[in-house]
Amino acid sequence: MKLSGNTILVTGGSSGIGLEISKQLLQKSNKVIICGRSQKKLDEAKKLNPELIVYQCDISQKEQINELVNKIESEHPDINVLINNAAIVHKTSFVDNPEILRLAEEETATNFLGPVRLIKKLLPVLNNNDKPCIVNVTTGLVYIPRTIYPFYNATKAALHSFTQGLRFQIDNSKTEIIEVMFPAVDTAWHKGDPPKIAISPKIAVDAMFKGIKKNRSEIRIGKAKLLYRISRIAPAFALKKVNSL
Repeated sequence: MKLSGNTILVTGGSSGIGLEISKQLLQKSNKVIICGRSQKKLDEAKKLNPELIVYQCDISQKEQINELVNKIESEHPDINVLINNAAIVHKTSFVDNPEILRLAEEETATNFLGPVRLIKKLLPVLNNNDKPCIVNVTTGLVYIPRTIYPFYNATKAALHSFTQGLRFQIDNSKTEIIEVMFPAVDTAWHKGDPPKIAISPKIAVDAMFKGIKKNRSEIRIGKAKLLYRISRIAPAFALKKVNSL
């Protein structure tokens, strides 16, 4: 992936890691489009970064994805990079929560089906342009699940597996497929209670772009590298350790 001169869509770009990615991409002379569920957060992001192009879109809703893709095709046909960053999480009990199946559907639709739909619909547009690239954001928890999240680990693991398969299926295409696996990052995602090991969004995104510069297709950042290694050597120990934090 080239780091300048792109037209880029970042999902979940109004806050947290997505906003930091978007800000740094603006600084690298890119045209950056962000989408998110909250119009208020999108407006706040644009106020701080006026060059951002913002669209309200809940990627768990296929009708809204269709509307977003139509706008992108019409107004930004030069798009060549898609960054699937948007995700939600529920910290809850699978056994005790009476709404658990609804929450499972919400997380699956947002964290897995949303990116899949966007890739399918935007791939032909990306391929029409120079240096097309898809970046899927996952987590070190694809290797070792954090059991307080009954679905987040599973949906991200699904996206990880899909990303690997897609990379092989379009191997003869000019589109590059990158996966970025973040560790715990100190954002509002943790609702004011980030783990002690959490790193700042800037440090996380700096490491992401460092990996992109090195042409890595799988970029494991910080503790995500450690999870990968330990999961191969001592998976039972790794599972116990992750869930004792």
